[in-house]
Amino acid sequence: MTEHDWLVGRFEDNRAHLRAVAYRMLGSRVEADDAVQEAWVRLSRSDTSEIENLGGWLTTVVARVSLDMLRSRASRREDSSSAHLADHVESAASDPEDEALLVDTVGSALLVVLDTLTPSERLAFVLHDIFAVPFDEIGPIVGRSSNAAKQLASRARHKVRGTDPAPDADPARQREVVDAFLAASRGGDFDALVALLDPDIVLQADSAAVRMGSPAEVRGAVAVAGTFSGRALAARPALIDGVVGVVWAVSGRPKVAWDLTISDGKIVHIDMLAAPDSLDDLDLTILDD
Repeated sequence: MTEHDWLVGRFEDNRAHLRAVAYRMLGSRVEADDAVQEAWVRLSRSDTSEIENLGGWLTTVVARVSLDMLRSRASRREDSSSAHLADHVESAASDPEDEALLVDTVGSALLVVLDTLTPSERLAFVLHDIFAVPFDEIGPIVGRSSNAAKQLASRARHKVRGTDPAPDADPARQREVVDAFLAASRGGDFDALVALLDPDIVLQADSAAVRMGSPAEVRGAVAVAGTFSGRALAARPALIDGVVGVVWAVSGRPKVAWDLTISDGKIVHIDMLAAPDSLDDLDLTILDD
């Protein structure tokens, strides 16, 4: 058996799983097949000697491809629910045995609900809640920390169940904390900043923010306060996926967002997002100071 034949065999062993992941992500058999085919193309061009877990690698590739397709769909502002539903019904009739593996626990109604999620919410929910992929693997796919990926899945879960997400703190209290944080940052009040931060706070920046000069990770209240003291002059409070956070925008277009996790009046985690795809994926509303 040649190396190519071996690789084909391993890929075929994973095909059903990959197709199921893509189908739940995209809601379309045709697009799912396209995503799986793209995974094969990327695999065939890769140095497989450096891949330790082929199944996990392929799942990540299919998830990334599906996420790009969802974001492209969202950017075109397509109302594709009916098209995907028609594709689902038609394909089920054409190949019942094969389609049964895909439909599985995902009925037509759930596919329609999944179309209401943001691309990142959908990916986090599908990978974690359906395929048990850990959040520390999901985070890098959506360009966020594992903690932020967990929040995305939680918000998606509440939307799928038809309930409002339970915030980490009361929205009014969130706003108070964010306003105090911005005031202390702009005024260079270091002690006030430290008092607003959990002692074990972690600030994590995506790759785009790192290229702009941010450290990839900062830990501890004193260190995080040091990165904000005397800054954030142009930053504004904003609703980020329903939670009060901070954004810097130019001509109304966000350039950097700080997705905050607030608990018991303290900021416990900050995700700094600057990648255009991540920013476009946010449900973001800039608030008045």
